[in-house]
Amino acid sequence: MLRVGIIGGTGYTGGELLRLLSVHPKAEVTAVTSRSHAGKPVDALHPSLKGLIDIKFEDADPGAIAGKCDVVFTAVPHGAAMGVVPGLVEAGLRVIDLSADYRLPTDVFEAVYNKKHSDPRPNVYGLPELHAEDVKNATVVGNPGCYPTGAILAGAPLVSAGVVDRIVFDSKSGISGSGQGPSETTHYPNVAQNVRPYNMTTHRHKAEMEQELGLLNARAKVYFTPHVIPSVRGILTTAHAFVDRALTDDEVRSIYEEFYRGKPFVRMNSPSLANVRGSNFCDIAFEADKGNNRIVVASAIDNMVKGAAGQAIQNMNIMYGLDERTGIWMSGLPP
Repeated sequence: MLRVGIIGGTGYTGGELLRLLSVHPKAEVTAVTSRSHAGKPVDALHPSLKGLIDIKFEDADPGAIAGKCDVVFTAVPHGAAMGVVPGLVEAGLRVIDLSADYRLPTDVFEAVYNKKHSDPRPNVYGLPELHAEDVKNATVVGNPGCYPTGAILAGAPLVSAGVVDRIVFDSKSGISGSGQGPSETTHYPNVAQNVRPYNMTTHRHKAEMEQELGLLNARAKVYFTPHVIPSVRGILTTAHAFVDRALTDDEVRSIYEEFYRGKPFVRMNSPSLANVRGSNFCDIAFEADKGNNRIVVASAIDNMVKGAAGQAIQNMNIMYGLDERTGIWMSGLPP
């Protein structure tokens, strides 16, 4: 049985990790940290876990965690993980970081996040559909951002095929992507019956999309605009891939089916936030724009699961030689 620790277990992502791990047949949560809530039962902050997780928050240093855990998830704000990950690694633990600290090369991270990185190390980008072999032997895995997960999976097959000149991602996200803390942009009257674009050309997740799609084919230029919608969970991404020649639907289908062969969490399925809600699936559909050199691809993910906690557990499964579906093989929650 894998002994699992969670650094930062009070937020949405920490709660989602706890929910999913509570039914994982090969893993047991043995430590959950919170400085401000140390000593409180986990279900005091996550009442949905009553009777499922019988453990208290603790304020523990890496050395104390090491004696209880084999692997640790760091579910902390950007910039905080780099302060604790070195100690965890030195204590002999493997780490899956859900912040941005280990997703990008150090120089790119510092430019994008305007923050000095105190723990520069080679990163393994934990998108299993692209990097399962690297994840398998990694000590530290940088779990991808939610927007990049849906966007990269939508565009990767066509970019890898070498036919894309440029690709434009238009993403719509539920408000849980902004985290647990209330703000003007998540206040109900400002979100309900509304759709709002933000950081229209400068969102920091674009760096991950450029990095990963650039590794597949450096030729494709990447553009990205995010929006917030009045939904709690989910990201629907529409990708407009401008290609160098007209492709038929059959050609595109063949490209996608071959690229995702043996990748259980990517389904060729009509994208719907309801169909993936609560699940680790990414549903993808496409249509060739006949008469124009454009392929429209849509993807749907749950930003809290495939976009965060579920994908982190998928990475853990791969790191420890488990079937990657273990503990997270479940349907969505429509309607």
